[in-house]
Amino acid sequence: MEAISALILLTVFTSACWNPVVFGADDASNDVNSALCGVDLRPFLPLPYNTLPNIVCKPLWNSFFLRYSRTADNIFTIVLSAPYTTGWVGMGLSKDGMMLNSSAMVGWINENGLARIKQYYLAGFTPSQVKPDKGELPLTSVPPFVTVYGATIYLAFQLNAPVSSLTSQAILLAYSTRYPNHHRLTPHNDKTTIRFDFAAGNVGSVSSSGARGASDIFRTIRTHGILGLLGWGLILPVGAIVARHLKHRDPLWYELHVAIQFIGFIIGVAAVAVGRSLYDRIHANSPTHRGIGIFVLVLSILQVLAFFLRPDKDSKNRRIWNLYHQWFGRIALFFGALNIVLGIQYANAGNEWRLGYGFLLAIILLTCIVLEALLKLRKAKEAHSPPDFQMNSL
Repeated sequence: MEAISALILLTVFTSACWNPVVFGADDASNDVNSALCGVDLRPFLPLPYNTLPNIVCKPLWNSFFLRYSRTADNIFTIVLSAPYTTGWVGMGLSKDGMMLNSSAMVGWINENGLARIKQYYLAGFTPSQVKPDKGELPLTSVPPFVTVYGATIYLAFQLNAPVSSLTSQAILLAYSTRYPNHHRLTPHNDKTTIRFDFAAGNVGSVSSSGARGASDIFRTIRTHGILGLLGWGLILPVGAIVARHLKHRDPLWYELHVAIQFIGFIIGVAAVAVGRSLYDRIHANSPTHRGIGIFVLVLSILQVLAFFLRPDKDSKNRRIWNLYHQWFGRIALFFGALNIVLGIQYANAGNEWRLGYGFLLAIILLTCIVLEALLKLRKAKEAHSPPDFQMNSL
């Protein structure tokens, strides 16, 4: 037993000599950190990633560990390790603690066992806006490398950056258990943002301003979606239904129609205003969604103007006005519904938004079908009913 204990101590001492580690002040977890940071990188990482002088190793989050080494000419060699089964693992650098307009290194082992590591530019919040082979990381000419050793994935890359620019660096960490699809990243299972000082090797929390900024953007996106769904997905369609199926309740139908459509118009304009503010902040790459939104806004403004130019019932232009008002309204409602679907897709809003709007749309369509059937029955009954006064034949 003494010989075995001596052999274990000798192995640990030898591993520490080959792979010296600078640890933080959290003594409670030093044993676990020492075991994970003490892994010998030489068997599975190529040069220059396997022999790092004056290496620093720090636990970051959820068993994510950061190893790095800095030379006198500000070359940072970085090795990120994390638990791995499937999917991808990523590490990004952010200027303000937010995902938007950040750059990240993402690595994975695909279903065929081939290693992949790429830089991505995070231009937006949807998978289509996360651009592969783009970004602003100051990578050196040394190729990045990724591999899996045991149950841990290792992402290795080099940066050429002055240490002053990395003294309080916001680091984005994320992972997904689903493989990228043709290099397009799948939505992450979890993510976090931390502050890291590459000069001192200290881990801190993300700045409150950065956290607030990210929270504000997501709140604005949600507000834009709710306003658009209420205005163009619910209130304006209800106003159109009232105008078509309550004509026999004159003038009630007209008063309800005007009031409902005015409320829907105000909410729709508010949705466009919030969307414009959001675009100014994040410059989201959604030209189709933005273009349809502007088109629908123009149609809705024309409908409001048409209200003030409505001719009298006896005017010869009344029939033309009715056709214009009805068909422009139907076109606006159709493209409004289409834009809601596109907005949900662009924002990657999740199944609850898709199911919620799908249910609302199904209810509106079912209501229209039932009311159309009742309208036809009423017209048929009126056509077959005898007139109130009949002329006596001579």
